[in-house]
Amino acid sequence: MKATTTMNKEQAGAKEEEGGVSASQLIDARINELGDWRGETLARVRTLIRQADPDVVEEWKWRGVPVWSHAGIICTGETYKQVVKLTFAKGASLEDPSSLFNASLEGNTRRAIDLHEGDTLDENALKTLILAAVALNTSRRAKP
Repeated sequence: MKATTTMNKEQAGAKEEEGGVSASQLIDARINELGDWRGETLARVRTLIRQADPDVVEEWKWRGVPVWSHAGIICTGETYKQVVKLTFAKGASLEDPSSLFNASLEGNTRRAIDLHEGDTLDENALKTLILAAVALNTSRRAKP
């Protein structure tokens, strides 16, 4: 019965964490805890990710990092004092025609978008990048 409950939560886009608290609830708490531009930015990015991919699964990993997945990690949403960082797990393999990636550009795998207070985000370009990451994840998963 427990496996069914967890599967239903995963299908709803929120993996259950220890203690019965879902990742979505932990992300809600992080947004509220921040209470400033970083919380607002994280909430906005989260909304855009969910709009782009309604089947996205929210996870809470590495002692407090929001993670969005679909057939593998799409991106993480880390918050620091000066920046909200969206790190795309396979960003180096993604087309970025709008040049959203502005951090971790030297690596062979990941790419990141650093959002600072007052930055304007191209929301349509972010949604396109999310969909490209999902397409990459699902295409790799389909291979034997």
